Amino acid sequence: MNETVLPKATVMLDRFASDLNLDMLYAGRGLVTLTSISVERPGLQLAGFNTYFDAQRIMLIGLSEYEFMRSFRPQERRERVEHMFASGQVPCVIFARDLPVLPEFMECARASGTPIFRTSKMTTSVMADLYTYLNRLLAPETTVHGVLLDVFGVGILITGNSGVGKSETAIELIKRGHRLVADDSVLIKRVENELIGTAPERIRYFMELRGIGIINIKNMYGSGSVLGEKEVELVFEMEPWRRDKEYDRIGGEKNTEDILGIQVPKLTVPVSPGRNLAILIEVAARDQRLKSMGYDAGQELIQRTIGR
Repeated sequence: MNETVLPKATVMLDRFASDLNLDMLYAGRGLVTLTSISVERPGLQLAGFNTYFDAQRIMLIGLSEYEFMRSFRPQERRERVEHMFASGQVPCVIFARDLPVLPEFMECARASGTPIFRTSKMTTSVMADLYTYLNRLLAPETTVHGVLLDVFGVGILITGNSGVGKSETAIELIKRGHRLVADDSVLIKRVENELIGTAPERIRYFMELRGIGIINIKNMYGSGSVLGEKEVELVFEMEPWRRDKEYDRIGGEKNTEDILGIQVPKLTVPVSPGRNLAILIEVAARDQRLKSMGYDAGQELIQRTIGR
């Protein structure tokens, strides 16, 4: 059963600062809990309009917000900042352009335990970095039972029931020079309109082969045999051959599988003794690449036949 996880991430301060190249000024509660991909620039809130303030967003202070706060008398500035922090637990505050933290702001941050960071980057650059970072970190995700490989540059997700031969087929492809992304458990995130697959950290680059046990693909075949992540572009489902089932022979059927709301092209291929699944997957990868460039051999054959 595939499991979809709601977007939420808790990041330790050192990791967060390193990922975004930030200087940590105050550790606060010691971590950053993120649930929103949006970023808050609190100009309206500092002016007293708090109706649409979302305390779950990272707060970014640029030059305009900083100068606006400086225009208040210290007591008024403290009251406005206190009111803003009282709206909820802000994940953290980032000051752009190496702006200094006003004493009243720091006092309110300490009172609420809100971490504070600073960077020399321009505000718009920080916004762009946060947009990319949050979209990947908080992307909707699901876990799929299968094997994900990069075959001729195409991300192919091999699925099927346990024991059908997914890992054995994958090891043959790795021997042919293709790269493993994940075996057994594939973590897939939807980033914009792409599905990015990777392996859970604890089992990354490991593979289970029945009768042999657990092997480490990176140690056995070298760093060129593995890949950290890959877009899922084709689902290759393996199933035992059924005599009572009619399989597609010319590619006229356009089957897809829904993964996180995106329809991914899907092939269902029967498995029987003597079939070389690794070659079939290589052919499927090349064919998928041609289709992405606008050429479909099955459709061309149909058109030639109709043309006659």
